[in-house]
Amino acid sequence: QVHLVESGGGLVQSGGSLRLSCAASGRIFSLGFMGWYRQAPGKQRELVATITNGGSTNYANSVKGRFTISRDDAKNTVYLQMNSLKPEDTGLYYCNAQARITAWRGYDTFWGQGTQVTVSS
Repeated sequence: QVHLVESGGGLVQSGGSLRLSCAASGRIFSLGFMGWYRQAPGKQRELVATITNGGSTNYANSVKGRFTISRDDAKNTVYLQMNSLKPEDTGLYYCNAQARITAWRGYDTFWGQGTQVTVSS
């Protein structure tokens, strides 16, 4: 099994910055796509950003130019640098990763428990 643990959330004023981290642990043969999703109260979970194991990135239009996703495969960790935060960025941020636990098994999808980000106006 693979466990994802997020950290770095908190309360910040509008215009501020936060850096989220998500460390994967457990039985990991290799990691594929990793990403961040968020869910605001009363809304569906939405994609924020993803990064492939080759380093290609994809962002939601609402965060382009403000957020940067990166990964450190030596540490099995994905990061989300969030700048120029807005109140509408408030939500529970979830880490997502595709991982293979053995060489002969395909990728499975894993989720973290989430870390709260609150942006005050």
